[in-house]
Amino acid sequence: MKKIAFLISIFLLSIPYGLFACEVCEKNQPKVLQGVTHGAGPQGNIDYIITWSAVVIVGITLFYSLKFLIKPKEDNPEHIKNIVVE
Repeated sequence: MKKIAFLISIFLLSIPYGLFACEVCEKNQPKVLQGVTHGAGPQGNIDYIITWSAVVIVGITLFYSLKFLIKPKEDNPEHIKNIVVE
């Protein structure tokens, strides 16, 4: 457990400063994204719709994949899903 905590702390401390937005990019971003990303950011409402649609799809996919992985609801003990659970 100590090794894992050590590795995680080393990883978090080694995150480069370049992951966060620079001052110029921060000024060009909308208020929601200031200081988070580089670049011009979303150019219009359609960009927000695309982004949030992708977030919803990924969230639904994650929910169902975890649901079917944890409780596959298959009676046959030799079903392929039960290999992962065991």
